[in-house]
Amino acid sequence: MARTLTKSSKSLLVEEYITRLEQGSALLDDSPQNLLEVVGILKSYGVVLDAYSINLNYIADTQFLKLFPFFKYFNGEVNPNTIAKFMLHDRINYEYAEYCMKGMFWHGGGGLDTYLDTPEFAAETERLIKAFYRYNPLLLALHKVFPDFLPEQMRQMAYYSALGQFWRVMSDIFINLSDSYDQGEIKSIPDVVQFVLDGLVADAALPIIYQIKLRGQEYNIIPKSADITFLMDTGVPYVEAIFFRGTPFAGTVSYNAQAYEIPYDLGMFNYGALYADPLPIGGAGIPPTLLMQDMRHFLPDYLHQFYETNSVRGLGDIRVQICESFQKSMFCVTTAAVKGLAPHPLDTQDLEEKLANRKYLTGWLNRILESQLIKVNSQKQ
Repeated sequence: MARTLTKSSKSLLVEEYITRLEQGSALLDDSPQNLLEVVGILKSYGVVLDAYSINLNYIADTQFLKLFPFFKYFNGEVNPNTIAKFMLHDRINYEYAEYCMKGMFWHGGGGLDTYLDTPEFAAETERLIKAFYRYNPLLLALHKVFPDFLPEQMRQMAYYSALGQFWRVMSDIFINLSDSYDQGEIKSIPDVVQFVLDGLVADAALPIIYQIKLRGQEYNIIPKSADITFLMDTGVPYVEAIFFRGTPFAGTVSYNAQAYEIPYDLGMFNYGALYADPLPIGGAGIPPTLLMQDMRHFLPDYLHQFYETNSVRGLGDIRVQICESFQKSMFCVTTAAVKGLAPHPLDTQDLEEKLANRKYLTGWLNRILESQLIKVNSQKQ
């Protein structure tokens, strides 16, 4: 957990970081080491997100309403070779993608969460359920007895699809960022932030659509007319759910209500990526361990070499080092999101616009400064 700030010191830091953002800097300090770590880890993350996206969309498109989807992590390639790799754990950890999806599903927020409670969604889902189980009277009868169970499964499938589509875009942004860095076009942390921001803005209005085809019929679970978009309805809820709130890791805190170790209000959760202590990475029950293990396989050579020489343990604590770099990169993505959602350009000279921006930024920074940001920026470069 991050340190607790006094009210006066927090106010000074809020003012300092607002000034930094207004001047075009980022939340993360600009340095050659930070740049190398951030771009390198986002390159690896982009590759992993590509795999996660493919699997989430595969599950949403083919495993819907299956009560026991045993082979959902195989992307349709079920054979002795893929089963052996799965058993030997020679694979991508798609469980982490589901962890993020369930975090978004649990915390909700945005237009997608609102649409899933509409009569339109309920009607289309009911039509799909009756078509899918048309030859299964037992499950149709159970559906009448428990009418909320299967629609809830489809709400979850909508999140599989939406997160898969969101990550598809983010994967391309991060891979393109790495290519630009390799070509010498990205030379600073503010350059990284601007590149990500440009990508977010370019795809902000991209529609999120979830359509299922069954026996020649189409079922528009999330139709285009619902006006669910990439940035406001998936990107912003994703940042809120995964970067800030997250979920408490089993085995690290007590779920016993009488122990009072978990906040009573989901809005008070601070288990997200920006708050996480990298040291537990590698321990059982810590979901980000799966992500760090996946990214380990796709590190650029320059970042792999940096980890080998930067730590007294060499590669012995590589997952912790990856997590530290990943956290730095997420502060860059957060900076891009904060800038992109600001009511006015942060470099505005108009007094009223500047005051509106400062009110907006103060709200964000009061939360961000309780994260690992100060610790990250105080590390030796």
